Amino acid sequence: MPTVEELYRNYGILADAKDDVGQHKSAYQVILDGVKGGAKEKRLAAQFIPKFFKHFPELSDAALNAQLDLCEDEEVSIRRQAIKELSQFATGENLPRVADILTQLLQSDDSAEFNLVNNALLSIFKMDAKGTLGGLFSQILQGEDIVRERAIKFLATKMKTLPDEILTKEVDDYIFSESKKVLYDVTGEEFVLFMKILSALKNLQTVSGRQQLVDLVSEQAGLHQSLNPADPDSVDRLLQCMRQAVPLFSKNVHSTKFVTYFCEQVLPILSSLTSPAEGIDVQLEVLKLLAEMSSFCGDMDKLESNLNKLFDKLLEFMPLPPEEVENGDSAANEEPKLQFSYVECLLFSFHQLGRKLPDFLIAKVDAEKLKDFKIRLQYFARGLQVYIRQLRLALQGKSGDALKTEENKIKVVALKITNNINVLIKDLFHNPPSYKSTVTLSWKPVQKTDSGAARRIPREQRQGMGRTWQPQQRKNLLRAEGSTACRIAPDKRLDFLMPPSPISLQLPLATDINNKKSILSTFVCPCRFLWRRSAACAHRRK
Repeated sequence: MPTVEELYRNYGILADAKDDVGQHKSAYQVILDGVKGGAKEKRLAAQFIPKFFKHFPELSDAALNAQLDLCEDEEVSIRRQAIKELSQFATGENLPRVADILTQLLQSDDSAEFNLVNNALLSIFKMDAKGTLGGLFSQILQGEDIVRERAIKFLATKMKTLPDEILTKEVDDYIFSESKKVLYDVTGEEFVLFMKILSALKNLQTVSGRQQLVDLVSEQAGLHQSLNPADPDSVDRLLQCMRQAVPLFSKNVHSTKFVTYFCEQVLPILSSLTSPAEGIDVQLEVLKLLAEMSSFCGDMDKLESNLNKLFDKLLEFMPLPPEEVENGDSAANEEPKLQFSYVECLLFSFHQLGRKLPDFLIAKVDAEKLKDFKIRLQYFARGLQVYIRQLRLALQGKSGDALKTEENKIKVVALKITNNINVLIKDLFHNPPSYKSTVTLSWKPVQKTDSGAARRIPREQRQGMGRTWQPQQRKNLLRAEGSTACRIAPDKRLDFLMPPSPISLQLPLATDINNKKSILSTFVCPCRFLWRRSAACAHRRK
């Protein structure tokens, strides 16, 4: 084993040889043998081996193996030095192998080592992006789980930092083709990361590129087969895929295949779906995704059939008014529940697809079913107006920090939901039904105009947002409705409970979104809102 002095002496021989370095093979062999020495000798070898590596092609394998031994040394400082210099071996045919080795080294738990590996990979990316990707994908497809996980995360986080001259069309195509191989067997988290990687590729920013991504998601979602509602993994896969697909849809990239699958395969078994995780309202998640996709649905082969399925599901969530007995009280023991969050999604989806078949409610639905629907719609609309007015009163005069409290945030969301439903119901009450109104789904950000200003709320959507009712209208409305109570459940779903014969309008808003603590805010109406005498009225108590 060479000593430190011998290593320095042979290094000097090679350094002084200049253009004749290749003639001093024995001197380089001494440096290679330095990996068998102590800590000092190994540190020197880690620096000297890569410096003269390119001059001795016949010793390239021995040199690379010697450097790899140092990368796995027990001494941290030696490992770091060896890793730091490893990128110098990335030349010609050695580059994919070096990339493969560096990818394996991503499993290091030492933060300094991990950063060195990242930097080394980025440096060889700039030398040969395709060759580096070959090493990365080799480990993603065949490596250990920890290596696979970190290699995918490296691609997801570091690819976007590379300049366009490195990520050429050829490189983009290679990433796409290799990613398709990986996607045959991925976890939900891995799928999300790969969609993040692919969506960022310049080559896939075009309409045709987005369509390729949509087709890829379609394959991953398994739209060619039926959904097993009892299998949480299958349900989770569908949800994950749909969440990735939604941002890709546009007026040129249609969601027709996905909307069709939801109408035919998912809506009929909606109530049977198994939640993939505790605390998730899987039915609401599905309906939200359907609503978002419905805006970009193109021509559908079985439009009438799918509209019927959507219509039937909407009826399930729109209760009939309670029957009255002789004394005027409700015959039902349980008050109807108006599930606003579900109805917003279903009504929006029906409204979007209804535009494609505007005579559906007139010509395609039998008279009795249409009459039943209108009764449900009227009952829902009356309760809706009462709730909108309560929320307006509760939020009146509040701005800035006052609207940032958890309770008021919930009320603001509730107001968005109810206003949206109000606009859509008004369209359906037209004769014939209209599908012209435009609303922004309550969980989506407000759309901006070209000037950057928030989009103006359509006139019909402002109904209930400060509108003045005539006294007789208000009296009739409240007499018909009785008292109302609303709540937002822990899954952030908005339900609307309508007790048959209360004496005041109550608004319990339950659920702190973050902490899930109960919030109870009761609003007792001023005298002019009451349609019967009540000791609950603050004015009467005076």
